[in-house]
Amino acid sequence: MFSAQRLQRSLFLLAACCVTASMMTVDCLADDSAKFASIVDQTFVADYDGTQQKYVVLTPPGMSEKAPVSILITLHGHGSDRWQFVQQTRGECQAARDVALEHNMLMVSPDYRAKTSWMGPAAEADMVQLIQILRDTYNIERIIVSGGSMGGTGALTFAALHPELVDGVVSLNGTANLLEYQRFQDAIATSFGGSKEQVPQEYRKRSAEFLPMKFTMPLACTTGGKDDIVPPDSVLRLVDQVRKHNPKVLNIHQTEGGHSTTYADSKQAFEFVIGATNSAAR
Repeated sequence: MFSAQRLQRSLFLLAACCVTASMMTVDCLADDSAKFASIVDQTFVADYDGTQQKYVVLTPPGMSEKAPVSILITLHGHGSDRWQFVQQTRGECQAARDVALEHNMLMVSPDYRAKTSWMGPAAEADMVQLIQILRDTYNIERIIVSGGSMGGTGALTFAALHPELVDGVVSLNGTANLLEYQRFQDAIATSFGGSKEQVPQEYRKRSAEFLPMKFTMPLACTTGGKDDIVPPDSVLRLVDQVRKHNPKVLNIHQTEGGHSTTYADSKQAFEFVIGATNSAAR
């Protein structure tokens, strides 16, 4: 029989399994989520504008309260929310949960302004505040920022803007140039405070391709040659530039790939960055 606590958590997670996404779709609640010691939905009041913002914390088994821990932050794709990397069974999400469990990492999945964020100013401010909250709460060793699609873009943008807060980056099918990117323009304009024509400096500021020297931390990117939702060109250019000063870079480019990353490629990307950050800490 289920214990009352386990039954309560199972019912809570099942109720949360109603998230929909346009770029990364929910299949169902992932069975492996139950392997975490706890899955807790958290709320904070944003310094940026006083709104309530949410994030999910997945705690690995056996983690003691004051023990040193590394954190894997996972940023969802356009149209989804904080539950995407917690619930989905697709390769990118499954790989993130698996590496968090295998390396006893705390996994943190924020809304970062929810469905159509694109790491605009509000989402950026929330991320800075969230990392401070995490540092105040846990004995943190390293923080790896990752994401898929819009989240992969956001991971690159945030690391370029705040490299001092990030020890490693995993970007799965993201873009590094928002000036040239053509999709989801209404959502991006809302997030950035205007269109490319109105606030071009904001689009340039949030385009990692123009800030390659900020990437001194381990970096892994995955791209698909036939990805017509988030084309790979800008990330490939960014990787080439970063490699000139940073040897800890991995790019997995599938020439026949589309807008998704397989479990194997996602796992390789995560493992590369985790291994590189561990080596740097020795």
